[in-house]
Amino acid sequence: MPPATPAYRRLGVEERRSQLLDASLTLFAHRAPEEVSLDDVAEAAGVSRPLVYRYFPGGKQQLYEAALRSAADELQQCFDEPREGPLVARLARALDRYLGFVDQHDAGFSALLQGGSVVETSRTTAIVDGVRRAAAVHILSHLGVTDPGPRLRMTVRMWITAVEAASLIWLDEDKEPPLDELRDWLVEQFVAVLSVTARRDPQTAALVQDLAADG
Repeated sequence: MPPATPAYRRLGVEERRSQLLDASLTLFAHRAPEEVSLDDVAEAAGVSRPLVYRYFPGGKQQLYEAALRSAADELQQCFDEPREGPLVARLARALDRYLGFVDQHDAGFSALLQGGSVVETSRTTAIVDGVRRAAAVHILSHLGVTDPGPRLRMTVRMWITAVEAASLIWLDEDKEPPLDELRDWLVEQFVAVLSVTARRDPQTAALVQDLAADG
C-alpha cells in the first residue's frame, strides 16, 4: 500500500500571520525590500499569493511594515528588566536577551536595522527609531533619572547605536566573539562612555559615583 498522505493542518489566523511575517523577515534580511515580491513571500511560506493578500490586503508595503513591527516589538521588550540588583547586572541581563534575539533571529534583526533605512516612509522610520527610543527610556529608568540632560541623553543613545552596530558586525563575523564576551564588552563600554561624559557633565558624574558605590 502507498504511504498515507499527511493530513493537512489548517493554521489559525495568528499562527498563519506569524508564519507569513517570519518568511517575510527572512527575505527582507537578505534582499532589498523592492526586490522581494509577494510571490517570493508566498513561495517561502509555502502558501498561495491570494492567501498572502488575504492577510495583508495592502500588499507588500503593509507586509513589510508588519514584519518590521513584529521584530521591533520583541526587541523593545529586551530592556524591560526589573529594577532589582546592581545596575551593571541588570544591564547585562537585558543585553543577554537583546543579543539572544540577534542570535536566534538574525534575519529579523538585520531586516529591522538594515532594511528599515531602505524603504523611505515615515512609518518604517518610526518603527526602527521606536526600538532605539524605547531602549533609551528603559536605560534611563534603570539609572534612576527622570530629567536627563542633553549630554546624558546623547551618551545613552550613542551607546545604543554602538550596540546595534556591534550586533550587525557580530553577525558578519560569523558570530564571533562568543555572546558572553560580547555582552561583557558592551557593558564595559557603557560604563566607559559614562565615565567620559562625567568629565563634562555633573549629572553623569553623580551617576558614575553611584555606579561605583553600587559595585
